Amino acid sequence: MSGARPPEDAKAPSGGSAAHAVASVGATFNVLSRRTAIVVFLAFAFAYFFSALLRAITATLSPTLTREFELNARDLGLLAGGYFLGFAATQLPLGTWLDRHGPKKVILSFLLVALAGCLAFSAATSFSGLLAARMLCGVGVSACLMAPLTGFRRWLEPASQLRANSWMLMTGSFGMVASTLPVQWLMPVFGWRPLFWGLAAAIAVAMAVIAWKVPAWEVTAPAAGAPRRGYSEVWKHPYFRRMAPIGFFTYGGLLAMQTLWAGPWLVRVSGYAPLEAAGGLFIINICMLCTFWGWGMVNPWLARKGLSTERLIAVGLPLNFAVLASIIIAGPAAGAWAWALFCMTSTFVSLAQPAVGMAFPPAAAGRALSAYNLVIFAGVFVIQWGIGLLVDGFAAVGLGQVASFRSAMAVFFCCSVMSYGYFMLAKDNSPQ
Repeated sequence: MSGARPPEDAKAPSGGSAAHAVASVGATFNVLSRRTAIVVFLAFAFAYFFSALLRAITATLSPTLTREFELNARDLGLLAGGYFLGFAATQLPLGTWLDRHGPKKVILSFLLVALAGCLAFSAATSFSGLLAARMLCGVGVSACLMAPLTGFRRWLEPASQLRANSWMLMTGSFGMVASTLPVQWLMPVFGWRPLFWGLAAAIAVAMAVIAWKVPAWEVTAPAAGAPRRGYSEVWKHPYFRRMAPIGFFTYGGLLAMQTLWAGPWLVRVSGYAPLEAAGGLFIINICMLCTFWGWGMVNPWLARKGLSTERLIAVGLPLNFAVLASIIIAGPAAGAWAWALFCMTSTFVSLAQPAVGMAFPPAAAGRALSAYNLVIFAGVFVIQWGIGLLVDGFAAVGLGQVASFRSAMAVFFCCSVMSYGYFMLAKDNSPQ
């Protein structure tokens, strides 16, 4: 990540120290030095690693939780989706708070809730207790990506924002990798409940690192009589509207598969043993890690070549649909590598998130990014729970287990293709 030359009206950070890098909600925004930008990125990335691990851990724990709490597919989908429901519920106030108070104060407050959620999950004795704790975890980590992206919008040049976004997602992939085989190996030694004690302790350490290394920014009070900043400018923006359906179905579907349904597919459709399924999820997340690293490397080059986000998405998503169709047709023959390819080809849509942020002025970046994140994670919740409902529903009308999963995925495929059609047909949507 490289810093950019500060605007003429922006005061450069003093001595490259994070403590002196101050941004304001007004018209001037500091651009961090390269060294400070790297330190700030790493501090945020440390917290996002554990956020992603917490997000994806239910896929690995699903056989254990299903057995211990006697869960059906609907319950499992709701449990995994509860994280995203809690996550989505905070996004609108989160965006306003980020623009008003800055990333540092907001993320530290939210991580306290995540810490409490981990402890509550470890102590749960019923499905309702698990679900409530899972929602609390979702609320607590809901600022772990939006806080750094809001800061990057003010602290980094556009090409570096795209790179930082991809590498934050790469860090998330590290967390998802840690949620697979490492968790599977540790469960027989410690049990799943102590794992959440460890996650709570790790979140506490992440809070200390952010408090130490991330710069604060001073917030200028709004002028008397100034209109209150809300979300109407975000919802009405044509670029946001163009990107919303693919964010809901394609990006939301990527996370729904990666963090839940790829695991049950491997066990119930492809016939993997739980340890084999954890190994399959490990493969998927390693592939995602490498993919996001690659995006981070090539994004500045793509920007210099004038290859827009819209063009890349338009060309890339049909590949994703072809892979998903192949998985549905192959059924039991579609294993971990097929799902890895599905997830990798889905990442074209990840470019939409920073593009939405850059379509708005920096003072509105928190609201724009959080609103789009709301769309994505509402999609994750609907798709995770919806696939569980469809699997149980198709089974209730007489389809076998494999046929029920394939039929549910076919419904998801149709929704994704329709969202892409809207993206392609929308007019006058280029960011200004």
